[in-house]
Amino acid sequence: MTEYYDALETRSATDRSKAMAQELPRLLNIAKSRSPHFAEVLAEFEPAAITTREALARLPVLRKSELTERQKERPPFGGLTTVPLGELARVFQSPGPIYEPQARTPDYWRFARAMHAAGFRRGELVHNTFAYHFTPAGHMFEAGAEALGCPVFPAGVGQTELQVRAIADLRPVGYTGTPSFLNIILQKADELGEDVSSLRKGLVTGEPLPTSLRERLQARGIELYQCYGTADLGLIAYETEAREGLVVDEGVIVEIVRPGTGEPVPEGEVGEVLVTVLNPEYPLIRFATGDLSAVLSGVSPCGRTNMRIKGWLGRADQTTKVRGMFVHPSQVNDVVRRHAELVRARLVVTREHDNDVMTLYCETAQPAEGLEAAITESIREVCKLRGEVRLVAPGELANDGKVIDDQRKHD
Repeated sequence: MTEYYDALETRSATDRSKAMAQELPRLLNIAKSRSPHFAEVLAEFEPAAITTREALARLPVLRKSELTERQKERPPFGGLTTVPLGELARVFQSPGPIYEPQARTPDYWRFARAMHAAGFRRGELVHNTFAYHFTPAGHMFEAGAEALGCPVFPAGVGQTELQVRAIADLRPVGYTGTPSFLNIILQKADELGEDVSSLRKGLVTGEPLPTSLRERLQARGIELYQCYGTADLGLIAYETEAREGLVVDEGVIVEIVRPGTGEPVPEGEVGEVLVTVLNPEYPLIRFATGDLSAVLSGVSPCGRTNMRIKGWLGRADQTTKVRGMFVHPSQVNDVVRRHAELVRARLVVTREHDNDVMTLYCETAQPAEGLEAAITESIREVCKLRGEVRLVAPGELANDGKVIDDQRKHD
């Protein structure tokens, strides 16, 4: 099925780096000159000097959790947009509440690329079951379909019997929505004796796609592909026929960093997904999604050359409370940075005899005398709590992105 959406997907690493060297400074200059938020955040940085991933990694991280407060302080978008409200096409609200702007750019959220990789082609009717109410998902996929030349039935969520009837009548080829809702629609069709066999392909997101469900739908002649995106950023990465991870979208720069920090992790190590979206109207820069993933090495067998990630591997926000005090992943990383001998660490929190116990497991190839005592003192200074220390060999801690592992059982 390999047929590329455009030439960007097969660029060489050199060409992609050259494009980044042009696009990043341009985006940062727009952000700094037109956005009150980024005028403050980027005050000490010169956009023309930010041309590589290494330079980008020096910029501050913007956390999704900050948006609600920033939008309260500077309504409606926290001072992050670069155009007036009147120039936008739509405004959405996600839980928080967080308000998301949509510019008048065609396929603003960039989902056409993922839909094309999933086999959607011009003229094919798409049955879109993502919500059109308040949140942007319905419009995200409709805009992608429109860019491909696909008509859309805006089904939205719920009303399963009416969904079945519309599919039976209109004979759509494509489905967009969650995989579980597609399964519900098919079960209802079987119950009603309606023919929905026109459905042949689907692009799904919003929840995991179990292998068992994928195979069950394949047996019915429906080929599903997954994609990963958010209401703030739009498309981040998408599945191709290679079925090996998710290829990063051409409209974003993805970094995988140690949770609680902005520091990139080595390739293959699980960390938090940071995204810079190359969007001049709403330039989210080093935006921390709170999701965990990891980079897959090499190039996809499908021929697309951009970075690949493993997909969604959990949540990065591991803040916990110990003896009445909050402990954050950033504090664990502060402890690690104080000791050059340490590779990485994991704080395990347990409960013994009704007392909270913190134990910091530290990977090191240099377990010098006095190191445990020095780390113990760092824990006390940084976290304001007493903690035990265990030194382990490099590679002994699980590669799952966890910085804090709260193992306490709460009845």
